[in-house]
Amino acid sequence: MNVIFVVGLAGSGKSSLVGHFCEWLRLNEQNAVTVNLDPGVSNLPYDPDIDVRASVDLDEIMERYQLGPNGGLIVAADLIGDNIEEIRDGLEEVAPDIVLVDTPGQIELFAFRESGPFIVDGIADCQKAVVYLFDGPFSSTPMNYVSNTYLAAAVYTRLLKPQVYVLSKADLLDEGKLHETVSWSEDPNRLIEALEKMRHSIAPLVGRDLSKALSRTSLTFNLTPVSAKEGMGFVDLNAELTRILTGGEELRP
Repeated sequence: MNVIFVVGLAGSGKSSLVGHFCEWLRLNEQNAVTVNLDPGVSNLPYDPDIDVRASVDLDEIMERYQLGPNGGLIVAADLIGDNIEEIRDGLEEVAPDIVLVDTPGQIELFAFRESGPFIVDGIADCQKAVVYLFDGPFSSTPMNYVSNTYLAAAVYTRLLKPQVYVLSKADLLDEGKLHETVSWSEDPNRLIEALEKMRHSIAPLVGRDLSKALSRTSLTFNLTPVSAKEGMGFVDLNAELTRILTGGEELRP
């Protein structure tokens, strides 16, 4: 079994990627299942094989503890950790080759609370990876791209699992902007040049220094452009995950 956690900012396309990528894997004869860890989602573009909403009811939590939506989500996130054995047992019963985990829309509920790393470690005893989504339209400006790299680095330091970086919604970017954004991930100097072209703000100076600081670490953020809607980039994404999880072998036990 290999478990892949899909993480990113709200609206970055996590659920869409999980649903379409799982379908693509199955069409390619991979035994893949989906897990929904978002107790607050009302509609999903796929039918999860394991759904945390079956055991964690956000409306009930809000009513019981007299909480608003944000407070309810925080309590729900912690309760998911309390129910990790139930999710683990469900996966052992299904015995899939690949598990795609759709994490909560609010990234802080998963990556930056104690329950997040606990869930990652406890969900199964197997190889694991994180797919971090860079929202394509959002990340196509230099400052937003820098912000996303720092958030991705923070997620890595919290979960401590190999990460693959996806430029989601790539179909919404024209060819020039897509090439430019990907080039920032391949060559930090191109990003610094783009930041220095920005004027009349201290933000580019801060972004430049932050980018230089990241470039001095061992972290790299090479982006794989993906469009879940069109199935673009799935071959490359699968190859990258295969390289990390199994050393090049097919994603099977």
